[in-house]
This record gives sequence, structure tokens and C-alpha cells, in this order.
Amino acid sequence: MQVDLSKRQRNIRRLLRPRHVCIVGGQAMADAIRRADDTGFSGEIWVVNPKYPELGGRKCYASIADLPEAPDATFIAVPREATIDIVRQLSARGAGGAICYAAGYNEVGGEGVALQAELIAAAGDLAIVGPNCYGLLNFIDGICLWPTGALGERVESGCALVMQSGNIALNLSRNDRSVPFAYVISSGNQAILGAADYIEALADDPNVTAIGLYLEGIKDVPGFSRAAAKALAKGKPLVALKAGNSELGAQFAMSHTGSLAGSDKMYDALFDRLGIIRVHSVPQLLETLKLVSTAGLPKGNRLAVFTCSGGECLLTADLCDALGIPLPGFSAEQAADLRSQLPNFATVSNPLDYNTSLWGHEDLLVRCFSTVMRGDFDAGMLVIDYATDGPETEAACDAGVRALLKACALHGKMPIVTSTLSELLPARIRAQIIAAKGAPMQGLEEALTAFAAVHRFAERNRGRDLAKGGLGIPATPEAGKTRHMLSEVDGKKLLAQAGVSVPNSRVVTPGEAAKAAAELGFPVVLKVAEPLIAHKTEAGAVAVNLRSAAEVETALARMTPSVEAYLKGGKIAKVLVEKMVGDVVAELIVGIQRDPQFGLALVVGAGGILVELVEDAAMLLLPTSAEEVEAAIRRLKIFKLLQGYRGKKAVDLPALVKTVMAIAAFAEAHRADLLELDVNPLMVRADGAVAVDALVVLGA
Repeated sequence: MQVDLSKRQRNIRRLLRPRHVCIVGGQAMADAIRRADDTGFSGEIWVVNPKYPELGGRKCYASIADLPEAPDATFIAVPREATIDIVRQLSARGAGGAICYAAGYNEVGGEGVALQAELIAAAGDLAIVGPNCYGLLNFIDGICLWPTGALGERVESGCALVMQSGNIALNLSRNDRSVPFAYVISSGNQAILGAADYIEALADDPNVTAIGLYLEGIKDVPGFSRAAAKALAKGKPLVALKAGNSELGAQFAMSHTGSLAGSDKMYDALFDRLGIIRVHSVPQLLETLKLVSTAGLPKGNRLAVFTCSGGECLLTADLCDALGIPLPGFSAEQAADLRSQLPNFATVSNPLDYNTSLWGHEDLLVRCFSTVMRGDFDAGMLVIDYATDGPETEAACDAGVRALLKACALHGKMPIVTSTLSELLPARIRAQIIAAKGAPMQGLEEALTAFAAVHRFAERNRGRDLAKGGLGIPATPEAGKTRHMLSEVDGKKLLAQAGVSVPNSRVVTPGEAAKAAAELGFPVVLKVAEPLIAHKTEAGAVAVNLRSAAEVETALARMTPSVEAYLKGGKIAKVLVEKMVGDVVAELIVGIQRDPQFGLALVVGAGGILVELVEDAAMLLLPTSAEEVEAAIRRLKIFKLLQGYRGKKAVDLPALVKTVMAIAAFAEAHRADLLELDVNPLMVRADGAVAVDALVVLGA
């Protein structure tokens, strides 16, 4: 069946903001039906069950066909086989979308795979959530299409959660962290709707401030990249928690929702390309979404920190140093002003321990905090834990929070209040901070990690022309499965045609090697050309820095027995004699990896014999830009060598980037059939870069 994707997207919007909802199920759904009356939803709520006259206090309709009209959103809580029939009826009626609560499809294998295929065929253009999922919570309109629990607090705007795990979605919806949720979606097996579909619709929703993702795998990377780029262009950060990164985790992902976990390095490259904030724990996910949804994006990362504890000053300073958050000092005028306000034993520094002498005195704290916040800072953070030893202590804590909010408001700076322990920031105070457009953060490490990540997101995207697009990942066709490895000579010829510099060389018989070397000019490199050997160093099939005909003959005599042993009796038919590249500043590897999910990836890193030892590399998904390539090279540890080290010249960085981009362009031109490419080493000189070895494998 030809599916109208634009109609599917319209149906997602009907599902998310429905005029009427339908619940299909038995007695187990009676409480959920009753709860639907408590959410404040102003639309119609219908129940379908042919066995009962009423459920949960509402009239039952015998079938989908008997409903007053096609429902925008339907929660289906019947066994997996019956679910397919209900979906078929909804599709025929012209409904919007449906949540398939039942499990037992792709995630169990066997007959479940066939049932999921049948479900997909029955759905037509319906927007199907799941199967094997909890459902949908809409905190804007008061919609609880969910099997258990209450809706929670209604909001006018907030973040959206798209979770592949129903239980994690349930737990996050119950959190005690004051995270404003607009939607919580449990996506389950993603038989029809994947993360990309939800992001596409949520990016257009003016009530959504940010989108949080719990991912076990992405089925459609090109579609996901297009949707994420759209959210980015709309100014809505994506915050992702990707699970299934270990080998054992990947196995669980397959059994949980039938997801292919994929390479974690590929996900890092994808998230970096799309500006997605990656987190590594549920608290980090919640705190990062909270920061964006309550205080917005920071104008910069220059942070002023206030504590009433020397220990908290030290902890904060260490965390900021590790996260790259600058803690600027004070001007001479500010420092003098602060010394006049604090006791003589206090240290005037950032973080500032304002000392117990000011504790609880709101007027003094406002003056102290304002003295700091009038300086060159982007945000002010108060680190405070509410003790439980009585109303006087609580009132003193309140005074500190109010003082920070007033000082930041006076100088137009972002206010952040964080507790070191998540449980020591009361809900009433969190509400006050949110009302003042501040961020009530719970957990010092989570707060600072979130601030650093959100700033990187904002800073990265300030320099981008998002209107140009170009962030999406193109679809990559399946290459032929028969591997055809090109000779080094043929591979280099193709790269040279693409604009990559290669050494002068000759392919000759072993007996002609010394003469060819003399014609090229010493020193030279000698390699076995035929038969083909992928990794010549391991086979003893390469000799370098040969400075005379005699050395060429000696090297050839030395390599012959080791190569013949490697080839199990095979003989050297042809050798490659190559002019040796001198004045090398550093050796790099530039490679291309082909991935069935992510397409082509460019790897740039420390090359030569250091590849596996040092593991200093950066990965970029193709296509890429010269700016991204340069940024990746600058992130390498080996970049210090490229800048000039211990008297060596610095490399021509634009020329190096041009060479890497030429290799990337070659890969793009062979997207349909390139299986593998390694240029190792790429000899980097002060005046350019030369590919002295190349492994190219094509699929046929």
C-alpha cells in the first residue's frame, strides 16, 4: 500500500492534540476511563467494548463503526491479534492515530514478527504509537491515554519526552524535579512511528520548549537527521539518552523493542553533527531539559557561583574546571566592594563563599550578589541545600534564593539555584524560581553538566546558518556484497584524480627495482605490489628510507622469504618503488567506514603505527564541510604536533583540510559502491599532505 506521508504527519498532529479520544478495552481499563474525567480534557471521550453497557461510568459503543465520528486518538488495550482488527477498523473509519498497548510483536521474534507486519499493513495512514508501549500523556490539554497513574500537573508549555521504554517514560512522568512536561510519549517498538516522526511534529508545536529522547536505536537515520535539523532550526534543543552502547546492552535492545543499537561512535558523530545534547543518565536528561525549559539558553558560559561553604566552593571549582566552564575573577572595584561587605577572614574569589555573617540577611545578600552580577557574567548560580531543622533555617534559605533572583533580575543575568543533593530543594522553592524565569536544579554535578552542555548547544548553533540546511544524512544504497580490493597503485590513481597528492612511483619486476629507484632519486620506499597484500607491514612487504641501489637489492632479498611465508609459498611478481616523502611533521590516518544505518563516516586521526595504540581520532558523517573537518583536526591530541613542536614547522592547515575534503569527495562520489577506504599514513608536511599508502575496497 502506498502511504501518504503528509497525511500520516497530519494524523500525528490529530493524535497529539485531539478533539476527541477513544478507549478500547475491558474491565482492566475501568480506572483509566474514570481518570480521563479528572484531567480537565474538554473534548469527547468514548469507550468501545461490545460486552458491557458501560465501563468506568461511561457508555460503551459496540464497535468503532458505532462511534459518533472517527476519533482523533484511540488507546487500544486488547490482545495483540485483536489489536490488529481494531487498527483496521480505525483506518477504514478515517481515524487519526492509535496507541497499541499490547506486546508480543517484533520484540519476541517468531510469529510476533509476522503479526507486526500485519499490524503495519492494517494501519494505512494511521499514526500508530507502539506496539509494546505505555501510550501518550498530553499535559497541555489534559489527555491521559495511559494504562496507569494520574496525568500530573497541567502546563502551558514545556518539554516533550519521546521514550522507547514504557517504564522509563512512566518513571520520568512521576519525577519530583519540577520538570515542565508538555508531552510524554512511550514509543515502544516503533512499528510505524519512529523518533523522527514525533520530532517532526513536536518541532512545529509552539508549546514545546525542548525534546528529550530515550533511544535504543534509530531505524531511519536519514529521516531522523532531517527531523532533528528541523527542530534545531526552530530553536528547540534535542537532549538524548542513548542506551545499548555495550555489547550486552545491544543484545538487550534487540530483545526489548527489536532495535538495532548501532555503533556508539556513530551516534556520537550523528549527535555532534545535529547539535543534539547527549547525556548519560536519567537525572542528567531531566535536569538538562529543566534548565532549557525554565530559564532558556544562556547567552554565554561565564558563571558566578555563590555558596556558604568552602567545601562547596572546592567541589564547584573542580567540576567547572573539568567541564570547561569559566569562573572569571572580579574587577578591582568589585573585589574592593566585596571585601567591605564580608568579614576580614573571608576569601574574595569565584566561587564566592559569602560566609555565615550574611546568612539569612536578604538585604545584605542582595547587595553582595548584585555587586558580583553587575560584572561580566552570563549567569549566577546559588548552591544551597534546604536543611530540615526548623522554620528559621528554612527562612534563611528562602532569603538567599530571593536575593539571587533579585540580583540576577536587576542585571539581566540567568539565575540558577542548585542543591548538592537532589532531595534538598523543596517543590515550593522550585516553583518560585521557575516563576522568576530561573532554573531550580537538583544535584550539583547534574546542574553544572547541564549548563555546560546547553551553552555548547547555543554557542555551536549561533555560528550556523540553519536556513542553508545541509545537516541531514543522505540515504546510502546497499553496496554489492562481493569485496573487490584495489591495488595500492590503482587506489592512489583514483585518489590523485580526486585531488589528493601521492608520491612519484614505478611498478616494476623485482629485477628492475634498483634501476627504477635510481631514476626516481633516493631515498625511496619499496613495497610488494603483486600479489595484493592489504596490510604490508605485518607481512614484511615494505622497506623505507632506502638510499642506494645496493640498499634496494638488500631490502628486496630480506623481504622475499618473509613475504613468501606470509603468502604460503606465493612469489613476488611486481614491486612498487616510490619516492620517499621527507620533512614530515606528523602522520595521520584518513579513513572511510560504511555503516548500514549511518551511511559513510570519515575518520581522521593519528596515523602510522600509532593508530591502534593511541586511538586518537575524530569521526564525521558524510557529507561534511571544511569547517567541520578543521574543527575535528583541532580536537585531536596530535594537533599539537601540527602546530609546530620542538622546532618543527607548523603545517599548512588549510592545505591539510583541503586534502581531507578531497578524500571525502572521493567517498561521496563512490557512495554506491565504496565499502572501505584507508589512507594510512597521510604524511603531513609544512607545505601540504601526501598519501603514501591507500587501501580501497569496492563492492560489486
